[in-house]
Amino acid sequence: MTAAPSAEPGRTDPGGDKPRPRAVAILAGVALVALLADLVTKHLALATLTDREPVRLLGGLVYLSLTRNSGAAWSIGADHTWIFPLITIGVVGWIVWMALRLRSLPWAISLGLVLGGALGNLVDRIFRAPSPFHGHVVDMISLFDPYGQVWPVFNLADSSLVCGVLLAVLLELTGRQRDGRRVGRDGDPADASATQGADQRERA
Repeated sequence: MTAAPSAEPGRTDPGGDKPRPRAVAILAGVALVALLADLVTKHLALATLTDREPVRLLGGLVYLSLTRNSGAAWSIGADHTWIFPLITIGVVGWIVWMALRLRSLPWAISLGLVLGGALGNLVDRIFRAPSPFHGHVVDMISLFDPYGQVWPVFNLADSSLVCGVLLAVLLELTGRQRDGRRVGRDGDPADASATQGADQRERA
């Protein structure tokens, strides 16, 4: 009787290069929810805040103030709007490539937030005025000041992106890998057996 092949050093199991269906599904689900939330809030902002003074909330901590931004934060790159859709398409392609080996659920949430946020602003860049790939992003949330003097006016897509990136940084600092491994301080896998057991339960 031939023994089953053992996992290579640094891998959780022989199928470690294959994506975990549950992780990919969570990535797609989180991205879809983030995208839809962004599209809905932008539609509501355009419907209720157009030609209206900023709405003061939470004692001035938050203002709803409709703006259209052709650049990035603080209107950086406002004269080169076309470059932002290209950067976003590159980010989306990178996430799709990462999904080919994705087996970590926390990383699925992180990448899903980044993907949903990136797609939300990409929709504006492509489909909103003044022209395709030069569209202005709809922003509506301002902190501490009604006109973005303290912090740039942003939208839910921006929030999703920031939360996804912060989560990714936290996962990297704690040694959690996108393929499901957890690397200890010495660089060795710290929870390979636990991940392998989870995979076996999922297949069962």
